[in-house]
Amino acid sequence: MTIEIEDRHAAAAFRRLVEHLQMRADAQNIDLMGLAGFCRNCLGDWVSEASDGAISKEAARAAVHGMPAAEWKAKHQTPATPEQLARMEASLALNAKLRGEA
Repeated sequence: MTIEIEDRHAAAAFRRLVEHLQMRADAQNIDLMGLAGFCRNCLGDWVSEASDGAISKEAARAAVHGMPAAEWKAKHQTPATPEQLARMEASLALNAKLRGEA
């Protein structure tokens, strides 16, 4: 069953998600990718894509991170372990399978 969500409610939930991700800098993008198949960068990319080019990928990522993505990476991102990379690759493969691309 699909339930339609009004744009104003979806926008409010999106803003809350962005706020939450900015607050939880301890949640590494690599771990988000491994668990859910998306991360802050993906979310920014989706914003850019949804804007049909009105918002650059860099600007959208900065909006999601709360600062330029390179600055966020320097402040908060730790090196990925081989295990984290393997989980991310498996998660990306699952995304592709679920979208019918694999």
